[in-house]
Amino acid sequence: MSNFFSSLDIAASGMTAQKFQMDIISSNIANANTVNQVSGEPYRRKFAMFESQQTEHFALPVGLNDDDDSDMMGISVGKGVKMAGAMEDTSENAFKYIYDPSNPVAEKDGKWKGYIKKPNINIIQEMTSLIEASRAYEANAQLVQAAKQMAQKGASIGN
Repeated sequence: MSNFFSSLDIAASGMTAQKFQMDIISSNIANANTVNQVSGEPYRRKFAMFESQQTEHFALPVGLNDDDDSDMMGISVGKGVKMAGAMEDTSENAFKYIYDPSNPVAEKDGKWKGYIKKPNINIIQEMTSLIEASRAYEANAQLVQAAKQMAQKGASIGN
């Protein structure tokens, strides 16, 4: 029965991670043209960081004992995913430059004189990532539904 609940835990962690990723992507899309009018610093694209949740010990497959010599020994079994946080794009290509010398936040001197910095957010890429995260969320939701149906079938066997 613990395997049943662990599969639900894994699916739930995947759903939580994909929701977090969709929130980050939504923030990127909403701020695609945002520039701080005081500092002139544009919004920086964010991306979600995930880590796997690993177990310490391998759960032996059916038919194997602890003393069996197997290539599978020492392999850890995943327990799902967890959010490591959101990171900002700090690369040199994080901004795009648009010539607008009348804008009060335009660069006053140097190589980019008369240019304003805008976030380098590609809406098509963000929407594609949003669809991917949505589909992954749906896949995990279907896993929960399948586990629920299996539990109902198992409970009805005894009746």
